[in-house]
Amino acid sequence: MKALSPDDRPREKLLRHGAAALGDNELVALVLGSGVRGVDALTIANQILSAHDGIRGLARTGVTDLSRRAGVGPAKAAQLVASIELGRRTLAHATTERTQLRTPRDAAAYLLPSFGARAVEQFGIVLLDSKHRVLRTIVIATGTLNSTIVQPRDVFREAMLGSAAAVVAFHNHPSGDPSPSPDDMELTRRLVAAGVLMGIDLVDHVVLGDARYCSFKEMGRL
Repeated sequence: MKALSPDDRPREKLLRHGAAALGDNELVALVLGSGVRGVDALTIANQILSAHDGIRGLARTGVTDLSRRAGVGPAKAAQLVASIELGRRTLAHATTERTQLRTPRDAAAYLLPSFGARAVEQFGIVLLDSKHRVLRTIVIATGTLNSTIVQPRDVFREAMLGSAAAVVAFHNHPSGDPSPSPDDMELTRRLVAAGVLMGIDLVDHVVLGDARYCSFKEMGRL
């Protein structure tokens, strides 16, 4: 980045104008810290964003994939993934009062910042009390790019251990498209049946994309 004037270099620009003044590529370059011989950090940042269709695609990318890129490596890949996770956690900050999930939109707003853009599929549940206030959120299974194996017994074992009156099931689609698959439909049917037997209500099953969601309750499937 020596070719840039001092005022246009990402670090100096951030110090002078604040982080909001930087573009996605400049923020990524700052996280990388430095480039390699013949290629500066800003060029590598542009290449990373281009390869992953921008910042949203980058949020679904893991250390292994990032570290394959020339000029990145495991250490810088870990820095990028860690910075993205910090961003997620600021959006999913804890409040002094327990969150109440009254509607599918409430559930999606609660879950999307933490689970909406992941590199692999994760399945979990939100444990709720009798007033549908959040007790705890548990990831039950982590799968591959497009599948996770989950059994109803795993879901309701956790619900019973957590003394939940009801649960919201959720999983993400790494593709970014939250449209339910036939397997999602079948799993939901089995979860509903198991919940009736256990006396624990399945409030909803929410499928998460990047910034979108699909609710089985809103679809009239619950």
